[in-house]
Parts: sequence; structure tokens; C-alpha cells
Amino acid sequence: MVIHRTKPFQSRYLKRANLQIKWIGEKEKLGLDFPNLPYLIDGKTKLTQSNAILRYIARKHHLCGETEEELIRVDMLENQVMDFRMALVMISYNPDFEKLKPGYLEQLPGKLKLFSQFLGDRKWFAGDKITFVDFLMYDVLDQNRMFEPKCLDQFKNLQDFLTRFEALEKIAAYMSSSRFMKTPVNNKMAKWGNKKT
Repeated sequence: MVIHRTKPFQSRYLKRANLQIKWIGEKEKLGLDFPNLPYLIDGKTKLTQSNAILRYIARKHHLCGETEEELIRVDMLENQVMDFRMALVMISYNPDFEKLKPGYLEQLPGKLKLFSQFLGDRKWFAGDKITFVDFLMYDVLDQNRMFEPKCLDQFKNLQDFLTRFEALEKIAAYMSSSRFMKTPVNNKMAKWGNKKT
């Protein structure tokens, strides 16, 4: 989302090997209310927590919806997509991943059908204009597509949504740049999505 709407920014990555040493050494000096990763410093604004950062950027760039209907759709989908994401995260980090995978795959078409129905024939999930939930949906649909490449075969509108998102000028430029990293999508301790491909 930052790529799509903002001016140049600085992104810092801490390598796991020295994460504790570097982070412990600097976190109390940043002036954050709740020192945590990720964090965002934008002038005098200092934020932690992924969703707080996401909503801040979305508000700043008018990506929260405009009409009451759009706002309702954004609020509802934001929470629904988090539940959907967590289901994949929970099995990805579970030691019994291989046992749980078939159950996840069995329920996946039903979940995707709900998202497909919610999108309907709209261009974006809230309506005609892109909102921050489209970024969330892209991410989680793309991860599920990596997990099960044929999972979207029955849902043309979701496939079209992904194609439309990837064709956004700044997104396309970013995805074709050396800065883009498609994988890993999880930490090394995960049973799935933990390797760079």
C-alpha cells in the first residue's frame, strides 16, 4: 500500500541472527508508546502494530472508502480477511501441519466462494475505488494461491481481481523490481511458506 500511494520511504529489515541485539538496543530510544515491530515513524507520528499502521496510511491516502456502504464493506472485510489469514497462519506454524493441511484444503473452496460473492462484479471489494482491504485481500489470496495453485480456478472474479491489482502501475513496477520479495511469507519456524523460492 505504501508503494501504491506514498512518496519515497525508507524500509529497514533486521536479520533474525542479530534481531534481539539490535532491536533491544534501539527500541527504547525511538519514543514509541508500545515498542514493537513493525513500527512506522512519519514526522511526529510514531506507530506500532500492523493494523494501526495500515489504517493510518489508508486514512492519510484516502483508502478507507467514502460512502457509508463502502465504509461498511471495508470494516467487515478487514475483519473477515484477518480471520481467513489466521486460519492459514495457524496450520502453517503447527507441528501437525501435514495432518491439518487436508482439512484446510477441504474448507478452502467454501471460504473463497464467500469472498467471490462479496466481490461480485465490483472492480474492487468496496466498490469502484481501491481501498486498503484490497491490499489485504490480494496478499491473502496470493498466499492461498501459492499454497494450492488451483484454488482460484472456480472463481474468475477473484482471478481477475488479482490480475487487476498486479497491473496497477506502481504495484507492477515494484513487483518487477529487485526490491520485491514474494517469499518467504512466514518465519523460518513455520512448516509452510518459510523458504525463499
